[in-house]
Amino acid sequence: MSPRVSGKRPTLADVANRAGTSTAVVSYVLNNGPRPVSEALRAKVISAIDELNYRPDLRARALRRPRRWRQIGLLVPDLTLPLFGEFVGRLEVEARARDHLTLIGNTGYDAERELEFATAFAEVGIDGLVVIGAANAPHTAKLCRQERIPVVWMHNVRGDVAAEIVGVNHSRAGELVARHLADEHDCTDIAFVGGFTEADVHHGDRETVEQRFAGVSSVAGSRIPLVRTDLTPGGAYAAVSTFLREGDQVPRGFVVGTYGQTSAVVRAIVDAGLDVPGDVRVVGFDGPANDYAQLRLTAAQQPVDAIVRRALGLLLDDGASGDDLEPSLRVGDTCGC
Repeated sequence: MSPRVSGKRPTLADVANRAGTSTAVVSYVLNNGPRPVSEALRAKVISAIDELNYRPDLRARALRRPRRWRQIGLLVPDLTLPLFGEFVGRLEVEARARDHLTLIGNTGYDAERELEFATAFAEVGIDGLVVIGAANAPHTAKLCRQERIPVVWMHNVRGDVAAEIVGVNHSRAGELVARHLADEHDCTDIAFVGGFTEADVHHGDRETVEQRFAGVSSVAGSRIPLVRTDLTPGGAYAAVSTFLREGDQVPRGFVVGTYGQTSAVVRAIVDAGLDVPGDVRVVGFDGPANDYAQLRLTAAQQPVDAIVRRALGLLLDDGASGDDLEPSLRVGDTCGC
């Protein structure tokens, strides 16, 4: 179901007229009581709701409640990752400014757990759902349609949904870091670190990594070496160490598909007796700016505030942000600048 409604919103009376019954009966169906409704009449009401794409007016419902706060469900794949933690922090602040509290479910990229959280949130009575990095998008979308819950998707999804994915173009982010290596450092001899098949990655953001790899390949060529990993730091360290030990030639640069692997890649390069960035340049994606680290990572960055404003604008029907969602480059030391 689209999170936005254009034109005149259908009312309870519209549903009642379409079903040939009273608004009270429609209310009983929507609220499962307090009075019983026959199955035949219930079917007519549900059919009318579907035909009109009716959903309750959240603002009118809030006025009838004896409490100030409304509730948003927020599903996130891994709260330990800096990017997702930043998204959650900004969403909480922006939602609270709109008198909404957030219920958070940490899915771990587990499809069943994602659906369990969405079901539990629906039973609690959330007014909307934000899903970051969905692992089970089609089934979660189906549940939201059935429960009449507006839903907005952020960052990326696994599976197809007929809705906007609020986030940057990850392929463009890949182009950005590869173009920096090529244009600023005359470095096109690069390898990409990351995995994006189901065999590589069971629980991880493989869709985003694949899109980033496509962007890098569009600049450096489709035949660039791919160092496959499971997207964990340990997996990245082992894979890069093996690549450097067994390879015929050391590449002049590495593009690392996720922030969580970058430190492990740098460590593997150093442990192989090479210098960063003297011998090998490293660029990546996302992550906090750390001016006091021994080496500051050069990385493509997402406009977190703008993404959050766009998502909540869509969800709450209060106007989508017109902010630019293009990735930007944060230049550090690891590229050689």
